[in-house]
Amino acid sequence: MATTRFVSIPGSERSALRGATRVGVSADEHVEVTVRLRRKRALSAANLDGQKKPRLRTYLTHSQLTANHGANAEDLKAVEVFAQTRGLSIVESSAAQRSVKLAGTAANMGKAFNVALETWRQGRATYRVRQGTVQIPAELQGVITGVFGLDNRPFAHPHFRRLNGAKGASFKGFAPPEIASLYGFPTGADGAGQVIGIIELGGGFRASDLTAYFKQLNLPKAPTITAVSVDGGKNAPSTPQSADGEVMLDIEVAASIAPGAKIVVYFAAGTTDRDFLDAITQAVHDETNNPAVISISWGGPESSTTRSFQAAFDEVLQSAAALGITVTVASGDNGAADEGPNEWDSLAHTDFPASSPFALACGATNIQVSKRKIVGESVWNQHAADTEDDSFGSSGGGVSDFFPVPSYQNAIRIPADISTGKQGRGVPDVCADGDPASGYLVRVDGEEIPIGGTSAVAPLWAALIALVNQKMQRRSGFINPLLYANAEAMQDVTVGNNKVGAQNLGYSAATGWDPCTGLGSPNGTKLLAVLSA
Repeated sequence: MATTRFVSIPGSERSALRGATRVGVSADEHVEVTVRLRRKRALSAANLDGQKKPRLRTYLTHSQLTANHGANAEDLKAVEVFAQTRGLSIVESSAAQRSVKLAGTAANMGKAFNVALETWRQGRATYRVRQGTVQIPAELQGVITGVFGLDNRPFAHPHFRRLNGAKGASFKGFAPPEIASLYGFPTGADGAGQVIGIIELGGGFRASDLTAYFKQLNLPKAPTITAVSVDGGKNAPSTPQSADGEVMLDIEVAASIAPGAKIVVYFAAGTTDRDFLDAITQAVHDETNNPAVISISWGGPESSTTRSFQAAFDEVLQSAAALGITVTVASGDNGAADEGPNEWDSLAHTDFPASSPFALACGATNIQVSKRKIVGESVWNQHAADTEDDSFGSSGGGVSDFFPVPSYQNAIRIPADISTGKQGRGVPDVCADGDPASGYLVRVDGEEIPIGGTSAVAPLWAALIALVNQKMQRRSGFINPLLYANAEAMQDVTVGNNKVGAQNLGYSAATGWDPCTGLGSPNGTKLLAVLSA
């Protein structure tokens, strides 16, 4: 029998799990993975053109995207045959999603992809870990672009912050429609006819909480909320300290500002790279619900995942752009560090997927309000003022280590990464209120509390896009190039910084784009005028 020649998948390198110890090997553990395949044909520049106004664009349909840019039937079959000869079963195969989902024992998975799968303990948790590259038979080189799920260490974190301390007892938070009014969101629209997708990697919602919340806000109609399972994930509410705070923040912000829109929540089974990738892939290719805008409030440092994962996720966001789907993404809550105080390696990092050039990356500010008007706005940064664990935070932003400067950012000044000196995609693109101290009234697990974080900004912008889409009767789609070409539609934020740590490492706000607040916060009326011109 001929010996199989293996080759490494580019960008699949994994390092050891920090602060963990090896426990052993579980050869019989059940493992499921997602194998991603190449496109039949690359998307063209015309498919991804964000410079045209929405009324001049022609988006692909789902069937066109699959037929022209999905996976080849021959490639799918080749992967299926390869898997079956290695003792793996086919869970699902999709030309549209360019994926084959496989199941099998850890031992068979290890042999199939020439990796050693081991159990490691980090604190009280144990994970299945691999090191080095994922390998595939040479005859599948170029066909398989990534394999996700072999390693199940967590990647993504929710980007929300509760308000604690003395002010938490007196400040109840702004109702999301109040924030929308402060930013001049279009009037005479409620998002009717629009579908807003929300990605969640944990937590859940209680219908009774949503009913009480929307009733309290005196909305003209109760928003429609639908939960969709991804790889067995489900709506699983537990406690206010869990990811429920994220789920409720996302839903309540988006739905109360655009109550006429249908809200579809995609629940993944966990926070691994596979969970995250499968969730966004299912949402983008969901022909049943067909979202026009997707909000993501989860992420992690670029350095904590693989380049093949980032490339695969970015490809899904390119498909979203081709379909006319706008994707808003929180930029992170730990300033330029993008890691918590107890995890930081003293280097600057940017958050992914906010750093994807096809994401509308959303930073956070603190707003000062008087007589129903914003009289001051600055970068959200509680690093110096508040050291309570739940409130510590600052607007994520910086320079990507993975993605080069996109063409739409060529005309702005992006500083070199303060840790590496390299140039790259600048994050964020836009901002809005996200400081818990000027944050949003949220009802979660029977409790009403002020919540903020960049997590609040992504659904806020998603709701704004839904209103704009309704007014235009067109999808906005990929709007980053238009925003950079029409910065007058934004309100520049020039005060504050996202510096953290003893080294005070980070960036400062400045006139024009900066790595704290991007182009600035929205002027909804001007944005509508720019997109509908």
